[in-house]
Amino acid sequence: MITGKYPSLRLRRNRKHLWTRKLIQENTLSSSDFILPIFLIEGSNKKESIISMPGVYRYTINKISQIVDRAIKAGIPMVALFPKTKKNLKNEIGSESLNENNLVCKAIIEIKKRYKNEIGIMCDVALDPYTSHGHDGLIKSNQILNDETIDVLINQSLLQAEMGCDVLAPSDMMDGRIGKIRKALDKANYQNTQILSYAAKYASSFYGPFRDAVGSKGFLKGNKKTYQMDFRNSDEALREVALDIKEGADMVMVKPGMPYLDIIRSIKEKFKIPVFAYQVSGEYSLISNAIRKKLISNEAIYESLVAFKRAGANAIVSYYADRLDKILNK
Repeated sequence: MITGKYPSLRLRRNRKHLWTRKLIQENTLSSSDFILPIFLIEGSNKKESIISMPGVYRYTINKISQIVDRAIKAGIPMVALFPKTKKNLKNEIGSESLNENNLVCKAIIEIKKRYKNEIGIMCDVALDPYTSHGHDGLIKSNQILNDETIDVLINQSLLQAEMGCDVLAPSDMMDGRIGKIRKALDKANYQNTQILSYAAKYASSFYGPFRDAVGSKGFLKGNKKTYQMDFRNSDEALREVALDIKEGADMVMVKPGMPYLDIIRSIKEKFKIPVFAYQVSGEYSLISNAIRKKLISNEAIYESLVAFKRAGANAIVSYYADRLDKILNK
């Protein structure tokens, strides 16, 4: 309810000076609000640019210290690892996901060896970087198999936990996978390994540059609409989150971020659980390219990130996270 009226009440008085705007600002950003994604490639001594994502790179294992060092210096609590798997290692069942010498496993070991617990590690639990068809699940008769996929995801989760991953992030959207992964982790004595569920992950058009980055775009057959959410639905997101919380999720993710601020707000208000937002590759590339073409100013980056906090997000996965010193100083 609004009390008072013009002219005795003038809201512009509180905006007159920078110092008073600072005093009454409702949302702020700090480095503690961010998770930095890192793309991995095979080989040695490589830092490879991603054409569709200006300013973002893939790193070989012996080069990831460059970006992890920056993350720690900036005060970022966690990095997220995503592999670009070689074509000859992809197959119908994504068996490379269970290889203890795959890119993600080697990166976990390298980061833990070098940094111990200075920074957290989040790993994607999904098959799309490893399958020859680009889907997050196993396929039979052109159908994505739910329960059979979960069996593989359980083993992938156990492997990543064994390697030292701190936060497992199932992003596949198979029904029931959180409960089965949690049960398997607890049975294997990984009770303290956290689960960040991509509980509200939409079948979105904003993922294109990411699929370029991990090398799955050219492999994807069809679309993911039978398992990722319909972007026209919001109540369904609450049902997904409710189920994942009951199954043992410690935190939940909304993906994409910006087009789904209403979903972030609804989940936060309904469940009071840590809610993370993913500022996905399409959002990042749209903003970055518009800035490069001088259609918008750099301030748009900060504005877009504050929007997530305003909606209720506890943390943001963003490709801008390695440039926080410049962004937050603005």
